[in-house]
Amino acid sequence: MKTVLVIDDNPDIRENTAEILDLAGYKTFTAENGKKGVDLALKEKPDVIVCDIMMPELDGYGVLHLLRKNDETMHIPFIFLTAKTERGDFRKGMEMGADDYITKPFEDIELLNAIEVRLKKTAVLENKYASTSQGIKDFINDVKESGLMTQLTDQYEMVALAKKQTLYQEGKRPRYLYYLVKGKVKAIKTHEDGKEYITDLLSEGDFIGYPALIEDKNYDDSAIVLEEAEILQIPKDDFMHMIYGDISIATKFIRIITQNVKDKEQRLLSLAYSSLRKRVARALVDIHGKFNTEGENKPIEISREDIAHYVGTATESLIRTLSDFKGEKLIEIKEGKISISNIEKLRNLLY
Repeated sequence: MKTVLVIDDNPDIRENTAEILDLAGYKTFTAENGKKGVDLALKEKPDVIVCDIMMPELDGYGVLHLLRKNDETMHIPFIFLTAKTERGDFRKGMEMGADDYITKPFEDIELLNAIEVRLKKTAVLENKYASTSQGIKDFINDVKESGLMTQLTDQYEMVALAKKQTLYQEGKRPRYLYYLVKGKVKAIKTHEDGKEYITDLLSEGDFIGYPALIEDKNYDDSAIVLEEAEILQIPKDDFMHMIYGDISIATKFIRIITQNVKDKEQRLLSLAYSSLRKRVARALVDIHGKFNTEGENKPIEISREDIAHYVGTATESLIRTLSDFKGEKLIEIKEGKISISNIEKLRNLLY
């Protein structure tokens, strides 16, 4: 049973509000002033707090301030009750971190709807969504059903792309957030001298193209299909609505789609400071991990040229290093395909 704390110095409003919530199936606690309300919140940890603004001893703003400073209560949804004459003050409360406000006098359904939306939002934020096609669909569906955002598309288009097709091009404006359901994609940048550098290799479960959407700029790279791909397209408007509609929803969404950002940052540092041997070893380990599930050891079928672009070196230098690794029995090469023989030695290469 969900619990609600009602803090109000007016006994009629306090008791009437508690009765409404009791009839709706909530367990309620009540406090007649701000100080007692803070004490009760710290003791009971309610699922939602409904609090008047104007109260003796400690007003609603003071209650909100104290509870937001406490680790145990800082995330509890907080709804202000405000008289019509105080309505202009509600913005102050929202800026302090309140989740919603209700103007007195209010209808029963208005109170219940506000509490239900807050509880649904909490459920969305606490749920652990996988960084998968189904995970993102579940997240977007839950956000929509919670009532927090209503302008979201019901269906997202799945497109099939052939090898060497371009998903998006450097310099173009983004139209979608892409989710790679099947296949492989490379993200590349082309330098002024015409040389290509692979900024990322993407496999099933990766989101593609979100930096340009978040920063509201043209793509600074291109995405090209390496292997027949199936891609889910989430419209830009839906993505932006979730990013700007609610900061906590935006944070949750970004965490889902950027789970591999730290890995990318580490690879860039490796490119900048490691020896060629270590860079090639790191690249082989990365590619192996991207295109194999745990326990698998499928050969790497990417061209030598693409691996060189991923490492940031000349193809000839890569081939010499691969030959060294083969001689050291770190890899095997059969029919042009690279298989890793000792991934731990590659991962921990000293020089």
